[in-house]
Order: sequence, then structure tokens, then C-alpha cells
Amino acid sequence: MAQAIETMTHSELARSLEGNFTSHHADVNGVRLHYVTGAQGEPLVLLGGWPQTWWQFHKIMPALARDYRVIAVDLRGMGGSSKPRAGYDKKTMAQDIRELVRRLGHETVNIAGHDIGAMVAQAFAANHPETTRKVVLLDVYHPDETFTAMTLLPSPAQHADGDITAGSAPYLWWFAFNQVRGLPEKLLQGRTREMFDSIFDQMLHDPGSIDSATRQVYARAYDSPDAIRAGNAWYQAFHQDIEDAKGYGPLAVPVLVLGGEHSIFSVLAAVMPGKGRDVRVAEVKGSGHYLPEEQPETVARHLAGFFG
Repeated sequence: MAQAIETMTHSELARSLEGNFTSHHADVNGVRLHYVTGAQGEPLVLLGGWPQTWWQFHKIMPALARDYRVIAVDLRGMGGSSKPRAGYDKKTMAQDIRELVRRLGHETVNIAGHDIGAMVAQAFAANHPETTRKVVLLDVYHPDETFTAMTLLPSPAQHADGDITAGSAPYLWWFAFNQVRGLPEKLLQGRTREMFDSIFDQMLHDPGSIDSATRQVYARAYDSPDAIRAGNAWYQAFHQDIEDAKGYGPLAVPVLVLGGEHSIFSVLAAVMPGKGRDVRVAEVKGSGHYLPEEQPETVARHLAGFFG
């Protein structure tokens, strides 16, 4: 009988994918990063978000491996990477990735990020344009002053039916919850699956696109006080990220932004064109927030077409 993925190690998960993927660690910028890599060609770095790990790209990695050396990274604080007490601002996390790709022998890379990973990918392009060929942002952008306009209370429509993207602005309640220091670790240990199920069910257009086994992979990855603390630290660094963004000029490299039809595409279409000199924004039909898992073929096609 085949082993269930929810019990697999990172190495076993990597080997389960087509493309000869393998799991590795590297010590860079004062942090130990876990990454999964496979195939040959131009390097393509994939950065995931909360509450997930590198595994969120497992549906698109085999297709991308036909043309690229795929490098899917667990960010500082995520999955198989170490969880230090500091360094969760996106500028520092982008430096982590720059040192990793140099350690792997690459002078320039294509880079794509989802959620928190999109914030890091945008910071990477802003701070290291000489290392960035092109960048893709999936359904999130780097924190800026628009983040301070998010409301604490949901709209009546959001409160009535649980649709966090209904109304004039998305209601991302965990942005506030994850700001609280010390308490989430006490409340969530042993209960991460319950919280993550709620978020996935709200943020997915098709809740079945992230199945129970994959949800358990993510719940297991965050089900410790250190993992919960580290994941929350990405959110607690938003004020520093906003200050850092004030010093960034328009991105010099080509940018593709993909937004889910049932997520925040309209917000991305309004905000992102002013963030760079060559920014394209496209809607992914039939998808909520988790684009690589909900519409993997569409996302892989967009990435391959844009990176060339």
C-alpha cells in the first residue's frame, strides 16, 4: 500500500513528484533554509505563503520542471526551515533567498511567490534587481500603506455568509489575529487543522482543490509553538515592511500579477500597475486565493508563457 502523503517527510514528498525532485538544506544569512529542487534549465524560484509550505506548488512543479530548474523554498520560519526569533521583515527574507540562489550557483533567477511568498518575491525584485530576471506575484502584493485601510469589522455581507471577499474590501481577519503575541501559540497548538480548514474553505472557490491529506501536511507543519510564532511573525513585520516599501522605486524588472476571480483580483488590478515599469495583471478564472492548487494548469501556463 502506498504511503499516505500526510505521514511523509519532506524528502519523501519531494520524491513523490515527477521530475526527480530532492530535498535539501542550506545555511544562509544566519538561517537554515529548506528547499526542494529538480530538473535542469534556467532557475525558477517558487516561494509559498501562510498557512502552507513548499508543497503548495506540488501540482505545478512537474510541469515547470520540463523547462526550468525548479527551486521551491520554505521561507524563514516555514516547514523544514529554521524558525529564528527575528528577521521576518520581507527585506531580510528576500536577502535569505538571494544568498540561497548564489549558494546554488545562479547569478540571476526567475522568481514567483504566492501570499507571503509574493511579498518576499516583490522585495527580492526591489532590492536585488541585478539578480532578478522576471517576477510573478500570485494573489498578494508587498505591504504598503493600503494595508492600514483594512477594516476590523466585516461588512454585513461578509458577516452574513462568510464570504470574506464580498463587499468593498476583503475581510482578512487573521491579519489581526496573527498580530497578537504569545496567545496564538497557546490557542492553536493541536488545533491548527481546525483553523486552517476554516480559512481554506473561505478562500477557495472549490474547497476540494486542497484535499484532506494536503491540509494535514500543512497542519502538521505549523502544529508547534515555534512554527505558529514564526508564521505570525511574517504578519507582525508588516509595519516594517510598509516603511521599507516607502524607499522602493518602481520595479525595474518585468512583473506578472495573477489574481483569483473569486479573490482580490480587483484590488490587485487597482494597486499593482503603479508598482513597476512593466506590470501585467491577469485574472485566473474559477479560482479563489490558492491559485497553484485550485487552477494549476492555468498558473503553470501563465508562468511558462511569461518566463519564456
